[in-house]
Amino acid sequence: MKIGIIVAMRKELDLLLPLMENPRTEESHGTIMHTGKIGNHDVALMECGIGKVNAAIGAVTLIDAFHPDLVINTGVAAGAGDNVAVMDAIVATDVAHHDFWCIGEEWGRVPGCPRLFPAETYSEAVDGENVKRGLIVSGELFITSRSEVDRIKEHYPDVLAIDMESAAIAQTCHQRGVPFFCMRVISDTPWCHHDNSRQYETFWEDAPRQSFALIKKLISTL
Repeated sequence: MKIGIIVAMRKELDLLLPLMENPRTEESHGTIMHTGKIGNHDVALMECGIGKVNAAIGAVTLIDAFHPDLVINTGVAAGAGDNVAVMDAIVATDVAHHDFWCIGEEWGRVPGCPRLFPAETYSEAVDGENVKRGLIVSGELFITSRSEVDRIKEHYPDVLAIDMESAAIAQTCHQRGVPFFCMRVISDTPWCHHDNSRQYETFWEDAPRQSFALIKKLISTL
């Protein structure tokens, strides 16, 4: 199987590169991909950049250059409730845009697309005490306060995590007919923490490689 992995930031890329065997670099349209093996599978790992435009460009580039059988999006996200803690791993059951609205459409629904983009969950391969499954939403804001989370929850009351890329990648995969999996590690909890910016920075001091290693476990079992 050919598997593409997309992350937004170099910090996330650095946590995933050690999972690959004999990585090498390739370039496509100015975008660097790290290719190699995880288990028996060919893998291409890409840092797309922050935000939904970068994520969509990265996903299209990866799909056109590498032709993956599965696209995985991983990285960090903000937690969106009391039952979500820093270093929890959230596996998306669905992904949505929290900042999109067009007249005549439901909040979050891009015309011609579902409001919720379904994701693969691989419940047998990815599990553990700190693994939770549910809705992940994306928007063009770094969320810093409970009031911002509350506004998102008005439209998506069941949301567990908030990021800035996964919905764009999910939409690209939906439109290209490529299966999609998303797992985000919680780096900060603006819904219940008074200073999540400092919490986010502290997260990277001893970022949990074991959480991102769940991606290697998943790929090795496919």
